[in-house]
Amino acid sequence: MGYVYALVASLLFGLNGSTTKVIVEAGLTPAQLTFARVTIIAALAGAALLLTNRAAFRIERRQLVSLVILGVAGVALVQWFYAVAISLLPVGIALMLEYSGVLLVALAARFIFRERVKARIWVAIAAVLVGMAVVAQIWASPLSGLGVVAGLLAALCLAVYFIVGERQVASASPLAVSFWSMLFASVFWLFFSGWWLIEPTILTAPTTLGGNLDAITVPLWGVVIWNGVVGSFLPYLLSYLALARLSATAAGIVSASEVIFAFGFAFLWLGETLDGVQFVGVLLVLTGIVVAQTARAGKTIDLDLARRDVTVTKLR
Repeated sequence: MGYVYALVASLLFGLNGSTTKVIVEAGLTPAQLTFARVTIIAALAGAALLLTNRAAFRIERRQLVSLVILGVAGVALVQWFYAVAISLLPVGIALMLEYSGVLLVALAARFIFRERVKARIWVAIAAVLVGMAVVAQIWASPLSGLGVVAGLLAALCLAVYFIVGERQVASASPLAVSFWSMLFASVFWLFFSGWWLIEPTILTAPTTLGGNLDAITVPLWGVVIWNGVVGSFLPYLLSYLALARLSATAAGIVSASEVIFAFGFAFLWLGETLDGVQFVGVLLVLTGIVVAQTARAGKTIDLDLARRDVTVTKLR
């Protein structure tokens, strides 16, 4: 079931890339959209906990720092950087850059948590770097430099999501982790998103879905609600359920399929395409991601040792 959860989450996240692009192009900033998404998730997860597990509203002090890191870096910033990248790049390329962060999970396992990692990790790094250079076509510079930087920063934050999330769902329910991480993400964007600058008329104005669905118009608030519920709450909950049953290694490999789904939906919906050379680059990146994750020897890490290693790293 862990693989099923991860695959369905990837499908919904892949569809949500095109939805996000439509919303940003309609007038909401990436930060405003991110605030709306995480607030909707926190509200839905909180309501579900209120009905099923009220004890989850109490957390230990030692969990607080980890959940704040997960909420701010692993959720709030990854969504924002991804939204910025999507506003400047084709959806599939933005997501491919973000998912290169799965490569960092294996590197963190080797150099921070002292896991045994197979030598193939260096082959994976080379494949990802060459693949991204080919997709971005750096020799011709056809892509937005700021968009590429945003995608790579999203990759860094995605690595935080997998690493910290894997450890949190080991000691708490996926729904509780979802609630607390989204709550902290929402509090973060409450101060920095500029939600108070949103014109109410933008939310009620008819919005075209663009691309091959250009003839269809719906109120923007409806697209935002869809983005928050079907494109955010459900896939995040499913991804936490997957992490509760799989290692970050296995979950990362399956989650990389989001790149394929995103390219597919962007092609069918928005008409975005790749040339032959870029497609080869995508295959290289996906291959590198899978090889990097299989380079991790196993999931088991002594959590107390991991916490000590993280503390030492921070002190350095």
